[in-house]
Amino acid sequence: MRIAILSDIHGNLTALDAVSADLWDAAPDLVIHAGDLADGGSSPVEVVDRIRAMGWPGVMGNGDEMLSRPDSLEEFARRSSAPPALWAVVRGMAAFTREALGEVRLSWLGQLPIALVRAGLAVVHASPQTCWKAPPANAPDSDLDRAYGALGQPLVVFGHTHLPSIRRLTGTVKLLINCGSVGLPHDGDPRASYLLLDDGTPQIRRVAYDVEKEIQKLASCGLPSAEWVALMLRTAAPAMP
Repeated sequence: MRIAILSDIHGNLTALDAVSADLWDAAPDLVIHAGDLADGGSSPVEVVDRIRAMGWPGVMGNGDEMLSRPDSLEEFARRSSAPPALWAVVRGMAAFTREALGEVRLSWLGQLPIALVRAGLAVVHASPQTCWKAPPANAPDSDLDRAYGALGQPLVVFGHTHLPSIRRLTGTVKLLINCGSVGLPHDGDPRASYLLLDDGTPQIRRVAYDVEKEIQKLASCGLPSAEWVALMLRTAAPAMP
């Protein structure tokens, strides 16, 4: 069975279109999303509508919870060591996106589960405990198995950090995979990233798309602080606003 798992689209329809074309060639039997569908991009409505129309099952990301339950952002920001200016920018972008999505789409986002478990496979956005925080990439195997072993599956896939990776472990979890980000990569490679599992054999697929086209859409969509997102799209790296 071939399963595609994609995460962190962040309202980037240009990247999603390119990945959809690649999925046509890859011909998976099932496509699963790992959350963070709409926030921070030019086309949140179109992305959410596309995912819903395709019927792809998936899980809630912190961006999805932030949009559907604004208090969750405030709860996380209060515990964060990041400067308040960052949360002010995120708050403004979220309010704009929330208004664009409307109640029906927000309700759908708010009903996404924290985890999706199938025979031999589990998908979460960040961790089984929270969609807001994942263990660091350099965490020891024991910490990773402690965090993800509760899912009870040998193969676990997540997103959140926008950094694709494949890591083999020796505990309950045998294979821990970060599928990277479709719409906002942070590993220095601006191409969209997603995971293809072919009978359990993983492949991180990278898909080129027209980044400048998406940046032009950002400039005209009215999203506050769109220039911050444009910078991260061009550099494929995280940055402060």
